[in-house]
Amino acid sequence: MKSLDVKIWSVRKRDTKRPSYDVRWVVAGQAFSEGFRTKGLADNYRSKLMRAARDGEEFDTESGLPGSMAEKKATITWYAFALKYLSMKWPHAAPNTRDGINESLTSVTMALLDDRPGRPDSVLLRRTLRNWAFVLPSPGERDLPAEVGNVLHWVAKASRPLSDLADPVIGRAVLDSLKIKLDGTAAAAETVRRKRRTLMNALEYAVDLGEFRENPLAAVRWQKPKVSNEVDPRVVANPEQARALLAAVSYVGGFRRARGRRLVGLFAGMYFGGLRPAEAVGLAESDLVLPAEGWGSALLHRTRPSVGKRWTDSGESHDDRGLKNRPAEQVRRVPIPPQLVVILRDHLETFGTAEDGRLFFSENGGVVSSSTYYRAWQEARALALPPGVVASPLAARPYDLRHSALSTWLNAGVDPTEVAERAGNSVEVLLSRYAKCLDGRHEVANRRIEELLREYE
Repeated sequence: MKSLDVKIWSVRKRDTKRPSYDVRWVVAGQAFSEGFRTKGLADNYRSKLMRAARDGEEFDTESGLPGSMAEKKATITWYAFALKYLSMKWPHAAPNTRDGINESLTSVTMALLDDRPGRPDSVLLRRTLRNWAFVLPSPGERDLPAEVGNVLHWVAKASRPLSDLADPVIGRAVLDSLKIKLDGTAAAAETVRRKRRTLMNALEYAVDLGEFRENPLAAVRWQKPKVSNEVDPRVVANPEQARALLAAVSYVGGFRRARGRRLVGLFAGMYFGGLRPAEAVGLAESDLVLPAEGWGSALLHRTRPSVGKRWTDSGESHDDRGLKNRPAEQVRRVPIPPQLVVILRDHLETFGTAEDGRLFFSENGGVVSSSTYYRAWQEARALALPPGVVASPLAARPYDLRHSALSTWLNAGVDPTEVAERAGNSVEVLLSRYAKCLDGRHEVANRRIEELLREYE
């Protein structure tokens, strides 16, 4: 039976331990109500009812809902919803973020597939989802190889309904699946946290689309993996070790080809200037002040992170963007010590610049890839460090040079606010992550303690 006699009451808070809100309304003299976890969700539901009433929709006297809300929607699968979510997020996401979203949606999709006949091999499934399904243009907008089309057709049929995530048991199982890699080994805690963040954001979008009244995983009790934000002090190189490593870089690849010599300034920028690798790769001559003596400066405003062609709008392997977590037009001035000034002046005199003014470039003038400077760094470690130290975490990655730089500044007594400004971090991040002692610094502390104790002997 239908009725136009509708009265919608305001949202009321329930007197319970956990905040909850009721939307109450009357249809043909019969009261109805719906409960929600937050006031915002309740207000949104009430707005939909009021809009239907203003539009003159008839309300069902059994369900209390207008026709537009009472009609049973076709069940959408997780895979179909994931493609919608990707289309919404992709245009505004940075290339590295796109890669992370792709990886997360792939993991969840793998966990929400039924065991239907004709299931492809797991490796093929994951590769197809990563390379074809969750990349724009979407599969429906481009030609697909026959094998890829067959796999995605199977996925579309085997994908479970999105509504299954409302079941806490299924939701917990999906969250648990994020902890396991395809080979059955445990995933890194940071990887699990990143995937869960994407899944939760996707389900908030599902709420916006009206698929759920509230995020179904918000109430699921699940043990999150613990993530350490602190830098491992074992990776931090002291000044003597850093100088030995930079010298060793110049020997990589021989003198004539200069494969290593081209990169000495790149690594020196990370150690002496605290630059991120992508900031050093994007450094141009016009950004630098390199006096004949004393301190110089670098004006950072551009980064060239290596992300892969699939994730950039330009189709290039390197993105071209502003500073990390900053507005596109923001700049950061970094004072650089005389040691780095000398190295950069020597680099410019020896190699010049690329056509666009970049200091560091490949032999053919291209952007230096992360794989290129990573390989050179590993060769330099083998040349500069004893075998036992090579096997240790000390300066295992080029990024560890930045950790060493910031630790050096802090141990030199530089004010944390100044260090944070130079590094492009907040003071909170700096103190929680980078305030670590230099390698071997404890020996200085031990010596001072020993001298103090001897005074009382």
